[in-house]
Amino acid sequence: MKAFFVLTLAALALMSNIALAQKPSTKAFQAGQPLGAVNEAGKFVPLSDNVKVYGSFRFAESCVYDATRDLIVVMNAGVPQTQEENDGYVSLLNPDGSVHTTKWIGATRDGLTLNHPLGSAIHNGTLYTADIDVVRTFDLATGKPGKAYPVEGASFLNGIAVNKEGTIFVSNSRPEFRVYQITADGKVSLFVDGDPLNIPNGVAIDQDGNVVVVNVGNNDVMTFDPASGKLIRTEHAAEGGNDGLVILPDGTKYVSSVRFGSVSKISPGKPAQVIASGIPSAASMGYDSKQKQLIIPMNNNNAVAFLKLED
Repeated sequence: MKAFFVLTLAALALMSNIALAQKPSTKAFQAGQPLGAVNEAGKFVPLSDNVKVYGSFRFAESCVYDATRDLIVVMNAGVPQTQEENDGYVSLLNPDGSVHTTKWIGATRDGLTLNHPLGSAIHNGTLYTADIDVVRTFDLATGKPGKAYPVEGASFLNGIAVNKEGTIFVSNSRPEFRVYQITADGKVSLFVDGDPLNIPNGVAIDQDGNVVVVNVGNNDVMTFDPASGKLIRTEHAAEGGNDGLVILPDGTKYVSSVRFGSVSKISPGKPAQVIASGIPSAASMGYDSKQKQLIIPMNNNNAVAFLKLED
């Protein structure tokens, strides 16, 4: 009986600690600072120019290039939701892959909800991310949380893109397979429901404003009319299992296979060709237009790959 009583007290204490840990903070949001340390005199000193740091990831799923600051924004899903909720964060990288800010969004949990961020996009100074069943926005300059758009019926929001009108297109990668659209004023509706979607993942907007989606379940690269959601055409990546999608202004598409580790290049009117291979868990890519490179998160490898594109 004594042992049971002690065990019960311990269990109650643990439950109390968990409850306290999950209690939302009432403090204001604070963005993380670039790397540095506090010296013996108590002064914060930034990382010196002769040092480079690499890493800072926890299940890196997607990235997007911030051309204004010449930085790469990386979404980290964090630990599984069954282990801890609200553990997602956002890192900033320099174009050479070194760390600028380990946790830019997520330095604290004050004023922040970011559970399991996957896809990401930038539009008009706003960072967008797909977070399970919510699309969240953040101010790109400050990292401050903005709007949250709950998506009723969503089970696993994943790839995301935003067109010039500010309409969001976001895929749902677990049944039911769908692509939702969210207008600039926050109205949520179905864009594509079911076939030809087969575990839809990466989403991008092409040079004509069409919505392009890749499937994990096959090698289809599907282009849809943005007004009607009707399928315009289907192209094919070199391999299936696709996650990331980048479209250049000339219409060239790059597709990453999270299952098979390749990057396909699809030039307009030509069949796909593999330009890189052997990349474990090649997830949702971003394109650095200044350095002309693809940045490829590698999920639970907790790493990011860089692929220079040839002229």
